[in-house]
This record gives sequence, structure tokens and C-alpha cells, in this order.
Amino acid sequence: MNTPKNLKYSDTHEWVEFLDDGIVKIGLTDYAQKKLGKLVFVNLPLVGDVIAIDEAFSDVESVKAVSDVLAPIDGTVVEINEALLDAPGMINDDPYSAWLVKVTVISENGELMDSGEYEDFCAKEE
Repeated sequence: MNTPKNLKYSDTHEWVEFLDDGIVKIGLTDYAQKKLGKLVFVNLPLVGDVIAIDEAFSDVESVKAVSDVLAPIDGTVVEINEALLDAPGMINDDPYSAWLVKVTVISENGELMDSGEYEDFCAKEE
């Protein structure tokens, strides 16, 4: 399982990258994309939408099912990855470059894990 050390992880399998300019990128983890299978559709929020911790802000459809993507932080969407709308399989190919949204952070969730903690968490889910 690929878990870059520079990212933080939620217990609902989203990754978070804190950028220098107060912006945060959010995407699905390698673990999540493997469990979901081949992704065929991504529904993203609108720029300006407010997202809230543990609430769905997006959904992804795989050949298996439709799954909600839950917000790991509170924030306001400032950019969406429009390329995913036409090519959702980018998440399967490279989940850590295929970010879903960029948000300005309203508050951080203290529940985010580092890569080691996340790997341990995933091992317990198997």
C-alpha cells in the first residue's frame, strides 16, 4: 500500500495535503481506490461550497457501487480537479496526484493520522 509520508489521512480513507498558502488538497487514498475498484464517475462539489468534517462532499462511482467521500476537515472549496470529471480512472492510476478538491481550512480535525498510523489502521480493517 502506498502511503506518502508528507500527507495526513482520515479514518474514512481520504488523504489531506497541507500546502504553504493555507490551502489543503483532499483526495482518495490508495487503499480506498483499491477497495472501490475501477472508478467510472466522480461527482465533485462547486467552488464556494462549504464542506464539514465527516459529511459527504463528493461521491465516486465504481463498477461495484457508489460511495460518498467524507470531508476530513472543515473548509470552503476553492478549486475542483475538473480533469476527474472526464477521467475518473486517474484516481485508480495515481490516487495521490488525482486530488479531488482544494479548500481553505476553516478548522482542522485532530483525528487525522500520519502515514504509519494510517497503515496500522488499514491493517486492522483487513
